[in-house]
Amino acid sequence: MDNVLSFSRGSVPLLISMPHPGTLLTPAVEAGMVEAGWDLTDTDWHIPRLYDFAGELGASTLAAQYSRYVIDLNRPADDKPLYATATTGLYPSTLFDGEPLYHDGEEPSAAERARYLAEIWTPYHQTISDELARMKAEFGYAMLFDAHSIRSFVPRLFDGRLPDFNLGTNAGASCDPGLADALVAVCAEAKDYSHVLNGRFKGGHITRHYGQPDQHIHAVQLELAQCTYMDEQVPFDYREDLAVPTQAVLNRLLQAMLAWGQQRYGR
Repeated sequence: MDNVLSFSRGSVPLLISMPHPGTLLTPAVEAGMVEAGWDLTDTDWHIPRLYDFAGELGASTLAAQYSRYVIDLNRPADDKPLYATATTGLYPSTLFDGEPLYHDGEEPSAAERARYLAEIWTPYHQTISDELARMKAEFGYAMLFDAHSIRSFVPRLFDGRLPDFNLGTNAGASCDPGLADALVAVCAEAKDYSHVLNGRFKGGHITRHYGQPDQHIHAVQLELAQCTYMDEQVPFDYREDLAVPTQAVLNRLLQAMLAWGQQRYGR
């Protein structure tokens, strides 16, 4: 498969991972999907555009091109469930609202899905691994910011309205507590937005797997409510009026990560 990811190498020890903005489908997935899936509703819409300022900070960026409906890059290769509550797997078979993604008997074959694992999931994760290793070799540490978004109301996944900024550190296991404190402080200063640390979204496979603070690799996930930067209904338009102030908070979050790293490690 061609064009499975977009990667840009930066100059500071920070990688921004964007595993769910992709909209490409394989023929097998597209052929079997129900009509309700055609809108790709569960996409992390416009995330690369929302973080288009990251290059100015010197951060490396990595974005997936294929839809999470093909394969979910934020799930482990063995498809072990990450949450005890409702969730979706490595090869999603339902939409976020619980409705089937495929017509009966029309899901991609096991052989087809094995190809997705080898040709989409593996290159993405190899890029993360290689870039974090490069950063650690050059700077002595590395930081990973896993960027996500989701509709603010998904009753099957969480009760009520989701907070605007949902930080996840795998209950404190994926990064130094000082880094988490610095990010929470930024959110607390953003008075127009709500936030939570390790609420419904504590971090998926990427945060949990790569965050190894004892090895000086620190990972944080942000699940951002989509109402902070876009329309949550089809056609999911980007809203510049909403996005600009949200980008300002995101910029401060990333700057806080870089400042914490420089203070903690001296570079």
